[in-house]
Amino acid sequence: MELFLVLVALLLMILGILGSFLPVLPGPLTSWVGLLVLHFTEGVQMSQTFLIVTLLVAIFIYVLDYIIPALGTKRFGGSRAGMIGTTLGLIIGILSPIPFGIIIGPFVGALIGEMIHRNDMEKALKAAFGSFLGFIASTFLKFIVAIIFLGFFIVKLSEHNASWF
Repeated sequence: MELFLVLVALLLMILGILGSFLPVLPGPLTSWVGLLVLHFTEGVQMSQTFLIVTLLVAIFIYVLDYIIPALGTKRFGGSRAGMIGTTLGLIIGILSPIPFGIIIGPFVGALIGEMIHRNDMEKALKAAFGSFLGFIASTFLKFIVAIIFLGFFIVKLSEHNASWF
């Protein structure tokens, strides 16, 4: 049973990292659930303070994930259509076989969204750039936190490796 919990925790950690890029999964929150599952194994003990602090960090990053792209869009004069375009462009970029689709997709999506909203190419490019910067900043932040949580996972697991094997 312990090995099963460790494998489930590892799967959640991997999904958390993927969730940093995929808009369907809340990356750091998923990684945190992996830490929580690891806590329930007999071989690994984590303090309640550690779990609460990491949960608060994950929730904070989750909230920032909605604020940062909106700030980037507003700062550069973007609209809601640009944000929707960014998200759709990300999904299409991930699913398409285009090299660097995960980077190109959000920018092109934001540009198309802004062109639909307004017919001024210069303003649409500026707003698309803002949406893109907000998306990149938010994604980078989620990725860093998910990697840090993975580091915690590895350290906590390695501290108790004698009890696993």
